[in-house]
Amino acid sequence: MSVLLFTSCSDFLEVELKGRATIPSFLRDPSGLRAGLVGAYNAVYDYYDAEFTKYPDVAGNMCLMNATTGSMVDQYNFTSAADQETGAVGHIWVNIYAAQANVNNIIQYAPDVIELDPPTASKSRRYLGEAYLLRAMCHFDQVRCYAQPYNYTASHNHLGVPVLWKTPGADENVKRKSVREVYEAVLQDLGNAAGILTDDVAQDYHYASLQAVNCMYARVYLYMEEWQKALAYAKKAIGTQQLSQGSDYLKMFRDLNYQGEAIFRLSGIDMNGSLKSFYDAVSPSCMPADTLLTLFDAGDLRLQLLRQGNASRCLKYDNDISLLASDQARRDDPFVFRLSEMFLTAAEAACNLSDYTTARPYLRAIVERAVGADKATAVMDATPDAQLLDLVRRERVKELCFEGHNFFDLTRWKQDLVREKSTTSIVKRIDYPSDYFVLPIPQRELDANLNMQPNPTVNQPRTSGTTEESSDE
Repeated sequence: MSVLLFTSCSDFLEVELKGRATIPSFLRDPSGLRAGLVGAYNAVYDYYDAEFTKYPDVAGNMCLMNATTGSMVDQYNFTSAADQETGAVGHIWVNIYAAQANVNNIIQYAPDVIELDPPTASKSRRYLGEAYLLRAMCHFDQVRCYAQPYNYTASHNHLGVPVLWKTPGADENVKRKSVREVYEAVLQDLGNAAGILTDDVAQDYHYASLQAVNCMYARVYLYMEEWQKALAYAKKAIGTQQLSQGSDYLKMFRDLNYQGEAIFRLSGIDMNGSLKSFYDAVSPSCMPADTLLTLFDAGDLRLQLLRQGNASRCLKYDNDISLLASDQARRDDPFVFRLSEMFLTAAEAACNLSDYTTARPYLRAIVERAVGADKATAVMDATPDAQLLDLVRRERVKELCFEGHNFFDLTRWKQDLVREKSTTSIVKRIDYPSDYFVLPIPQRELDANLNMQPNPTVNQPRTSGTTEESSDE
């Protein structure tokens, strides 16, 4: 697949559209929409396979980095600066925006194709439905990085990110919407996607499906603490499917041609995987910390993805290259949604509803797959209802580590960031809430758009390596 970008970014949201006259003609038929959608998927891949997926793990409390060199060190040390255009601060912002621009083109022109070409309308509507899910993802992913979590204020009216129903022109200086408004936009796009997509279970897990939409609904409602809705959509996403077991569980990480429990997984078939090199088994920039490894029972299946011999290594992106074409040695395929997350979402939502009878089977399935039936029975029997939510959270940390969840979970749980004493980061602890729990708005965006509001504290100049809210204790 080749990347088809119809826009190029100049001064971030101040965008110059290249070939304005050619975009409508290119997107005038289903084949053009299809090509445009491929470009949109590749643009989404570009940010998932880069700093966006790394950020919530390096900013969290379950990894260990080389804290002097390499990418993501500033996010590990909470020294992110607004002028870091070529690092995570600038790249996450602009790469998500590039994906939004691609998706917005599909959403803008697909209705005309549907109306003008009735014989192919169902195909074009499918492309439109997929685009709505991708746009929902873009807004949701960006607001998690540059804004405090939904439950940060009771009214949810704290600053979010811009909501872009269309790509703004050079003279359109957009403002940040509230987090509540961003979530409303996400839910609106999910509603549009759900009204179009009809396949209950993903047939090709590299593309959006109704099952993926239900996963997204479940994730969004979990962040909103709309527990009943999160549980309902997690159940819809799960349906009658069962978790991958044993060697099949490991295979979905090692063999990129194997679906396993993947619901939506971005294809890197023509790409060089940034995650693969970041977590490289020989010379990694990032590896599991003792705070993570000590959570596991010695016989836990998942440790096979976190250790190589006696070395601590993340092997979730260390796939078997012998199973790939010769030119795909650096490929990785990031998960967007997989079944295990939905089991954990159902369990967490049910616990918050005090519906422990519903929560326990979902949680037990995760534990039993990891440590076997006898150990799972012992663990579950030893955990009273009052402690079940804590167990769900621990299992979520263990199951989804290095897949882009840890820090986002800590902040929505309103937990302090506490790292192991031997961490290589200058930050060992930051108490919740903290201004440092978001990235700064890129300085180029602030300079180009006077309507764009900065984030408090992190957008202020400061001496590198100092964080008022960090502690060595």
